[in-house]
Amino acid sequence: MAAPSALKLWVVLARAYSSIEERAAADVRRRGLTLAEFGVLEALLHKGPLLLGDLQRKILISSGGITYVVDRLQERGLVERQPHAEDRRACFAALTKEGEKLTKRIFNEHEACLEEVLSGLNVEQQQQATELLKVLGRAAAGLEVEATS
Repeated sequence: MAAPSALKLWVVLARAYSSIEERAAADVRRRGLTLAEFGVLEALLHKGPLLLGDLQRKILISSGGITYVVDRLQERGLVERQPHAEDRRACFAALTKEGEKLTKRIFNEHEACLEEVLSGLNVEQQQQATELLKVLGRAAAGLEVEATS
């Protein structure tokens, strides 16, 4: 049985995530996007064209989910598929000019929304929480945990 402190941490973490996700989703929904769609646009803006598998792992959705999201964004003219030069089975997703323009326009606004949502912690507390959650995530994944300074 989980120790009461571990169980409490799990419940608090889940509730905090749910509240934050709800606010983030509402912010992108008012722009006509889902969080997954915005995640794809943001990843492509900052990383450039990505193989669909790499994009899927970056935004943490299923392989079927990434195909669906990219299809929707392609239909809207925000993303295009580009063939892989050596592997006909693989393709890249890339922002179109319209997709880049939209993402650049809304990214800063969304970032400001997240800053407001997370303002319950000051900058130092946010940095501490980030480091602690990295350690927790790595340990939960069974990876070697590195001490951070």
